[in-house]
Amino acid sequence: MHFLVTNDDGVDAPGLLALAQEIRKLGRVTVVAPDKNWSASGHVKTMNRPLRVKEVILEDGTKAFASDGAPSDCVALSMLGLLGEKIDCVVSGINPNANLGHDVTYSGTVTAAMEGTISNIPSIAISLDAPEFHTGPLDYLAAAQVARVVVEKVGKNKMPGNVLLNVNVPYLPFNEIKGFRITRQGLRVYRDELVRREDPRGRPYYWIGGDAPTGVPEEGTDIGALNGGFVSITPISLDLTAYDCLEQFQSWNIGK
Repeated sequence: MHFLVTNDDGVDAPGLLALAQEIRKLGRVTVVAPDKNWSASGHVKTMNRPLRVKEVILEDGTKAFASDGAPSDCVALSMLGLLGEKIDCVVSGINPNANLGHDVTYSGTVTAAMEGTISNIPSIAISLDAPEFHTGPLDYLAAAQVARVVVEKVGKNKMPGNVLLNVNVPYLPFNEIKGFRITRQGLRVYRDELVRREDPRGRPYYWIGGDAPTGVPEEGTDIGALNGGFVSITPISLDLTAYDCLEQFQSWNIGK
């Protein structure tokens, strides 16, 4: 199989390298990733300027491609012919922080996988639930091993159309992870604050700050699984229709 490996933290990110090295055990890997950090970039499609791509060498001496586009641009470029060959599976990550609940709408890691799903390619996003105030290098080995397990299983089974897998891994050694759980999205609790400051000329500027988000560790959710030491695997559908509300809105008789 031919795997496209990408991320949103940039082509030099250690999580990307760990992921590529592990997925190479399953087949051929091509890395196409942003040339800078695009964290919390959401689902971007660059259409108002040209996209540049250059060949780079990763820390382990292997070749990769770096683009000045967003993570989803990297996948789109690859699907549209940049590589000149078919991609069998898209694997995005390893993000250093978890992508839970509503995070998936912000996450460049997840939306890169969405771009693969739009092209009807099996796609997986991998994120590591590293401690918020961790100092020093992160250990991505267990998350990379989890990614290989999930990707191998995807290769042996047929993925439903319009669905990607959002995988979150607890920050534990592989042999201490309690198992794998299929989950639903949990309730993410954001504690954002608007910070207003002034530049040296007295003009205001703003930061969106605040404490790190938390979540409700409900049983059956991605947050609950991670809280219990399990890998969370959440199927994400690209169809965002609120089917349970259709009849309600039809009863409004809008326009009549």
